[in-house]
Amino acid sequence: MPPSSRPREPLSLSLPGAGGRSQDFPSLFSDLTSLLLHHSPAAAATPHGRAPVFSSSTLSIPAPAAPAQAQAQSQPQAPTPLERAAIGACAGAAAGAFTYAALLPLDAVKTRLQAGAASRGSWQVFADILRADGPLGLYRGLSAVILGSATSSAIYFGTCELAKSLLRPHLPPFLVPPLAGASGNISSSAIMVPKELITQRLQSGAAMGRSWQVLLQILQADGFFGLYAGYAATLLRNLPAGVLSYSSFEYLKAFALSKSNAANLTPGESVLCGALAGAISAGLTTPLDVVKTRLMTRVGAAQGSRTVVGTMQEVIAEEGLMGLSRGIGPRVLHSACFAAIGYCAFETARLMILKSYLESCERKAAAETKTGVAAA
Repeated sequence: MPPSSRPREPLSLSLPGAGGRSQDFPSLFSDLTSLLLHHSPAAAATPHGRAPVFSSSTLSIPAPAAPAQAQAQSQPQAPTPLERAAIGACAGAAAGAFTYAALLPLDAVKTRLQAGAASRGSWQVFADILRADGPLGLYRGLSAVILGSATSSAIYFGTCELAKSLLRPHLPPFLVPPLAGASGNISSSAIMVPKELITQRLQSGAAMGRSWQVLLQILQADGFFGLYAGYAATLLRNLPAGVLSYSSFEYLKAFALSKSNAANLTPGESVLCGALAGAISAGLTTPLDVVKTRLMTRVGAAQGSRTVVGTMQEVIAEEGLMGLSRGIGPRVLHSACFAAIGYCAFETARLMILKSYLESCERKAAAETKTGVAAA
């Protein structure tokens, strides 16, 4: 919201679902702190008889309002942690493949900027790709992206949901999102690193051919461990970025839900929270992404250092500290769009799968009830 033109007026912020009321920033910060640190299901009950859900992320299955006594016995059993992980994995695979494929052109421009030493703008690189390879040049490595991102997203979201289910009973609520995000990033990087390696070599022109041909070339030249070039740099980038993005979205979503007293965010709110979380994490971790890209796009052993610290020193020596911010514009835009689209796509897929699961449970319960009545 634009700042007020009157001096000495406290900063205010209007939240959707809060009845159009404005809050000054100290009150807003106090409410958020209270939500994160002092959440207690027994003490946080609302006048409507339902406790606000802190960690209601895109993977969480919202706790339903207390049903009436007449409906209590017909309520389907809540999914187990493994079932929640399976729902999250299926939804994550669909959302990850769709989102990565949709934003591949932005990623191609970012990779060209970070891989080369020539000083060119984003639009110039975009035009160069179109002139040299046509529109299809923006989608090099698409098959590797779809396969790799679907698999890595399934592992990531499944691990996050499983970790959250296991950690919630034992840790304060505000510690659960960062730890869940970290565990998801560590597990999914085993798939994401080979996928990014193949995609970025195709995008930068370091390798030619189809994705599977590049895979065979890497295996022949460097062996199996050649698929994990830049793995340490990827973890250094993904862990902070994943924790920042995932936790930011969790906190923003929990705060918005506490104000609107709703079970789920609206699509617009989900897009806004996701875009902010993605942009913040991308901007802060761009130097690590530059180092990771340089390591991945080096084909020969004589092209430079193979370590994270050595590569960072080379970038600073050649281009100064500003060299570590190469591609920050496309990267922030890509990450903001990715998080915004990804959370909406994930939420849609999750709700569809959850609805199907609950309907299946209801049909199974009805069939068992009918069988019991017939036997009696």
